[in-house]
Amino acid sequence: MSSATDGPRVRPALGRRAFVVGATAAAAGAALTGTARAAAFGWSDDGSNYVVDTGADLVFKVRKSNGDLSSLVYRGTEYQGYGGMNSHIESGLGSSTVTIRQSGTTILISVAYGTLRHYYAARSGENNIYLWTNKADTSVSATRYILRVRKGLFLNDEPDSYTYAPTTIEAQDVFRKSDGQTRSKHYSRLRVMDYNYIGWTTGSVGLWIVRSNHEKASGGPFYRSLLRHQSADGGGLYEILYYGQNQTEDQRFGLQGPYVIAFTDGGAPSSALFPGTLTTPWADSLGISGYVAASGRGRVAGVGISGRNTAHPYTVGLADSAAQYWGSARASDGYFSIGGVLPGTYTLTVFKDELAVYTQSVTVSAGATTTLNTIAVPSSNDPSNASAIWRIGDWTGTPRGFKNADLMTYAHPSDVRAAPWTGNVVIGSGSETSAFPCYLWKDVNSGIIVYFRLTAAQAAAAHTLRIGVTTAYANGRPQVVVNDTWTSAIPAPPTQPNTRSLTNGSYRGNNHTFTYSVPASAWLTDTGAYNTLKIHVVSGSGTTSYLSAGTAIDAIDLLA
Repeated sequence: MSSATDGPRVRPALGRRAFVVGATAAAAGAALTGTARAAAFGWSDDGSNYVVDTGADLVFKVRKSNGDLSSLVYRGTEYQGYGGMNSHIESGLGSSTVTIRQSGTTILISVAYGTLRHYYAARSGENNIYLWTNKADTSVSATRYILRVRKGLFLNDEPDSYTYAPTTIEAQDVFRKSDGQTRSKHYSRLRVMDYNYIGWTTGSVGLWIVRSNHEKASGGPFYRSLLRHQSADGGGLYEILYYGQNQTEDQRFGLQGPYVIAFTDGGAPSSALFPGTLTTPWADSLGISGYVAASGRGRVAGVGISGRNTAHPYTVGLADSAAQYWGSARASDGYFSIGGVLPGTYTLTVFKDELAVYTQSVTVSAGATTTLNTIAVPSSNDPSNASAIWRIGDWTGTPRGFKNADLMTYAHPSDVRAAPWTGNVVIGSGSETSAFPCYLWKDVNSGIIVYFRLTAAQAAAAHTLRIGVTTAYANGRPQVVVNDTWTSAIPAPPTQPNTRSLTNGSYRGNNHTFTYSVPASAWLTDTGAYNTLKIHVVSGSGTTSYLSAGTAIDAIDLLA
């Protein structure tokens, strides 16, 4: 799995290059403002478009009929467009009311389409475009902004590219190269909290989208969705406003932004543009629909979190039906601070990795900080604290450490790089977790066997078996058989997303623990013999192979 510490992934210096960067990567050498040139800051009307010159190196056009970004010229090179399409909200809004006005050193273009409002802002001397989108309801389909980029300007043969992958293997959006590696626009590797920006660089020119704070998005800090793609026609960079695939939350409405289209001299965009860092007091009086200035927001701060397992990172999230926020807890003591929060009452959740271990209610007021005393996580809230005879994996809310788990955030399960999905596991071998597949499917590896021994005292007692999962496809869930003599009931399916997940780079769903009360009569009394636990995937849904019913494993243990 990618993380914020992965840093830049830079191709060898062979001309054009591409990379994606996580949240803590250094934004080296990139200034917020561009290099001034002779042209003056201002705008004009060419009849079909409003034309904005930032007074730096960037000139862009917005179509007056529909609000499309129809031209994006940086240092004389046109970057916008492929396949005859412009850059825009969703696949384009259609006939809209588009207006423009200049307020000192800021130019704002406003787009009105039904109940939706979209905005482009330019600042004098900057090579940036600031964008906001206000989706008020479901009457307008607006789940993304896509920046379409002409072919040949940047090289990308990363997992989210399919330029060199001619064979379609799933749903017209997953492809296989001739060497057996798989490609898809879904294979970004990254969770929302892992990145601040997405884009490409040639070494001398960088083109990026810096994401917004996602306060009106859904899915929380660990959500994964497509961020970037490149095909033979060109490339696309995305700001995902709401993405329904493998989604765990309802859609939120309201203003999202700003997110920023940024050009640089090849380096990363300035950290001053990052979510959590960017301030826009210059936008306070522009009349942007749904805009709330910094003075109308509050902060939540916690002095610490006790009861943590310090081997794991902790994240604190805030969420209600209208907004979501998150922040990292300090490793030394669990201190956290989450700013820029809209007033309201939120559910505060403490996550150990991606596993919720504590919740409480917290109220935020405008212009104030809600300070919380040390949060004590009860020992019983972390399933890792339960005494176990044996355990496969750890309780983190992720399949981390299991076979193929890292690969599955950027590849299809059929990828040539994947280790065999079959193979049984012996407790005590030292490789229990790395040998156990991160995903189980009804049609692929159902019936995998775990071998283990019990002492006489252990075999004389009933025990609880737990299987933790992070998501499921087509209602796949585990039914277990012990020593071919005791079979569990088929558990009810928990609530999970109803779209693809395991094949498009995401294990993130709703964490759930299945528990099975295994009677003493099920165990072997010979302490030298191996007991067997068979784990089957059951469901009446799904199709075949990797689209058969399946589930992602968090941890498996037999309690003492």
